[in-house]
Amino acid sequence: MTKIELTVDGSKVSDDVEPRMLLVQFLREKLGKTGTLIGCDTSNCGACTVHLDGHAVKSCNMLAVQADGSEVTTIEGLADTYDGGELHPMQAAFHECHALQCGFCTPGMIMRSVDLLGENPDPSEQEIREGLEGNLCRCTGYHNIVRAVQTAAAAGKGAQA
Repeated sequence: MTKIELTVDGSKVSDDVEPRMLLVQFLREKLGKTGTLIGCDTSNCGACTVHLDGHAVKSCNMLAVQADGSEVTTIEGLADTYDGGELHPMQAAFHECHALQCGFCTPGMIMRSVDLLGENPDPSEQEIREGLEGNLCRCTGYHNIVRAVQTAAAAGKGAQA
């Protein structure tokens, strides 16, 4: 067992973990952060995307021990770290633009989209599509997802929490 200490959604946590435990398993099984989804276990789908020290990472492709000393934000903590419980502007844009169908990809898409606008606050449609390439949606065809990112960008509110 290895002791890790990190901040998750603004709260300090410390726990003993198996060195081979994935970050997504730690978040879901040890901390109950079930909004971080396990989709493919191969880092192809992006459903497990969280922010690690302010940048989007696929938590199924990272060991929990690698996050030791870091700050992690999950979809559950995105609103809390942004504005004390109000929806993050990207979450609001996804809601407003109906940028979901089954919703399975939505947490990862939102987390990646926030990071995307943190990197490029005014992306073109093509830049949005390229920026989201590592996150898969099998339902929507991406049109409303792209619209949601454009809406958040236009509002100037999509920058990182």
